[in-house]
Amino acid sequence: MAENNIEKSRIMTFNEDKHEIALETKDLHVHYGSNEAIRDVSLQFERFKITALIGASGSGKSTYLRSLNRMNDGIADVTGKIIYRDLDINKDDVDIYEMRKHIGMVFQRPNPFSKSIYENITFALKRHGMKDKQLLEERVEKSLKQAALWDQVKDDLNVSALSLSGGQQQRLCIARAIAMEPDILLLDEPASALDPISSRIVEESLLELKEKYTIIIVTHNMQQASRISDYTAFFHSGNAVEFDKTTTIFTRPTIKLTDDYVSGNFG
Repeated sequence: MAENNIEKSRIMTFNEDKHEIALETKDLHVHYGSNEAIRDVSLQFERFKITALIGASGSGKSTYLRSLNRMNDGIADVTGKIIYRDLDINKDDVDIYEMRKHIGMVFQRPNPFSKSIYENITFALKRHGMKDKQLLEERVEKSLKQAALWDQVKDDLNVSALSLSGGQQQRLCIARAIAMEPDILLLDEPASALDPISSRIVEESLLELKEKYTIIIVTHNMQQASRISDYTAFFHSGNAVEFDKTTTIFTRPTIKLTDDYVSGNFG
């Protein structure tokens, strides 16, 4: 039933209002046993924008991000609403595998499959029923181009993905996620394990990808957040302390705790 609802909602025509909300949480709480990791967080994410989630280690930002496509299922108790296309995707009857086709995720460390570059991209597509070789090849090329990796690997698609550099592996993981053509892309510190050059390439890719995707990224890197995000949410002790346009958060935050963090006077 939930799967059908999601599919039906995809038929709805979105208007071109750039202030449209792509995803929203209402009164979200996350408990690991008796430990409350996320406390009553209500945020809205604008479509075709990059939102950065910042905060110290243990502040709850990654836990919150993982909740947005049900990655905390089975390990934490998540209550509250997660609204995607008028559906509360935090309900028990939602098909989470169908939902994750629309809300993709890239993790902190590159995790390519022990398969060829080509098979990394096509594995999930085939599992979801895409069998036409030409369509698969087109999707491989398209996603690798969007992740700024095509020119480097187009002649080596049958080579193991594990032979790629760390930066290339992470861009492959981004390509693998967007090959499913999701609406929303979640990234948990995707550049933290990369060298500065690879990090910048990933950042440039994300800036191009926001033309087609809503992006929510967790980052410890304040410079990265200020460079690429349109909005920023500052997390502390499981709370979303402040949320605003990135320029406001970094130049004139309204809460002292936020100001202390972004100015380096935190801790």
